[in-house]
This record gives sequence, C-alpha cells and structure tokens, in this order.
Amino acid sequence: MKKQILAIAVTVIFGLTTFAVQAHNEGKQVTYQSGNTTCKGYVAYNAHIPKMPVVLVIPEWWGCNEYAKMRADMLAGLGYFAFAVDMYGEGYIAPTPKEAGEQATKFYTDNALAMERINAAIQKLKDFPMADVENMAIIGYCFGGSMALNAARVNLPVKAVVSFHGGLKGVASPEVIKPKILICHGGSDNFVPAEEGTAFKAEMDKVKASYRFIDYPGATHAFTNPEATALGKKFEMPVSYNAEADKKSWIDMKSFLAEYLKK
Repeated sequence: MKKQILAIAVTVIFGLTTFAVQAHNEGKQVTYQSGNTTCKGYVAYNAHIPKMPVVLVIPEWWGCNEYAKMRADMLAGLGYFAFAVDMYGEGYIAPTPKEAGEQATKFYTDNALAMERINAAIQKLKDFPMADVENMAIIGYCFGGSMALNAARVNLPVKAVVSFHGGLKGVASPEVIKPKILICHGGSDNFVPAEEGTAFKAEMDKVKASYRFIDYPGATHAFTNPEATALGKKFEMPVSYNAEADKKSWIDMKSFLAEYLKK
C-alpha cells in the first residue's frame, strides 16, 4: 500500500513539474529575410532556460504549417530552442499536392536556394541570445527530410541531422560529412523505394559518414503526421499515419539528439 501511495505521489509530482516547465514555453511567428524573400517561420522555447541547443525543423512539402509548429512546440518541451523554417516564403501553405510539388521542386533542383533559406533561419537565431548556435541540429519531414540530408551533405554548421520519411537522394556527398545522421524510414514507403535506401547506405559508407538507418515495419510515407491518413484519402496518395512508428521514431530522435546536443 505504501509503495502504491509513493508511486502515485511521484507521478503527481512529475506531472506537475512537467506542466510547470511547459507553462514557461513560448511559441511565436518570426519574420526574417532570405535574399529578397520575406520568410515567416515559428520559434518555440522555454523562456526560463538561459541557453538551449537549437533544433531547426524543416517542414513537409506543404509548408510551415500547424504540424511543423506542433513539432517545434514538442521540441521546446524537451528543452530545445526550436525553429520551424519557412522554406517557401511569406508563410505559404500549399493547398494541394500539385502546388506543394511545384514549390518543393524549386529546392530539389536548386540546392543553393535551399541552403540559403536554411541559413537565413540560422542568421535569425542571432536575435535570440538563449539560442546556442554552436550546438545545433536539423530535423525534417518528407521534403524537409531531404533538405536536412542535403544540409548534412554540404556540411552546414550543425552537429546532427534527422530525416523522418524523407527522400534519400540529393546532392553529391563530399569526401567528409561532419554531421551525424539518423534516418527514420517507413518500411512500406512507396515514395522512397528500398533500392534508394540501399544506394543511400552505399553513399554514406563510401564517405565513412556516421549514420543510423532505422526501418519502421509497415509504416508508409508521412507516417508521423496524424493528418496523413485523411490527406491520403483526399488526394489519393499512398500515405497514412502510423501511431506506433510515430512514437518509436520520436523516441529514437530524442536519444539521438541527446547524444550529440549537450544541454
């Protein structure tokens, strides 16, 4: 009985502590420039932590929407300074896959433009003294995962990169890739076939990159997004949400970031 009471007390205290920490989280839109383009991203952080590792969030091909902001909020809850990046500019959200594909293609075919948009977000971090830019990672979803991997390939000044159900093709790798890489891949992803995964591993092995490649059995493309199933039905795309793979990949990401981003 005493053990049960103690367990309940610990649970209550932990819950109150978690609530107290999250109560100090702030989330807000930020406007910044990338060349001649005005970008509207989103930052989230705990206002009571004086210095935090930074995690940039590169959204899916839809743009910097509520899902990307939700992930930034979740990262803030873990003690990171999170920045959901506006890749398209003006906070544009694509209404259909057609428009999303048109926007994303600009960055698949022009990596310099993609890196310019990411670097613009990094420059904006200077406005936030609590953001530790020497202690930074990038995570990305689908299109954003591809962009995150290309950031690793050109050795942007980050310690770690995580791709969730992102495409694995990209710009040519240099002789050395400095950031550590985690791939969270759906085992049933029709957008990223098995042979693409095999080619990616060979590429990474050739340059002796430090990477981990995790397959989540049965998970399709966009498996982390709770809206994926409805979007798949609406636009007739082979995507769906997988709660188990979402939970597991988030845990894997947390462990990975904790290993390379020191708080």
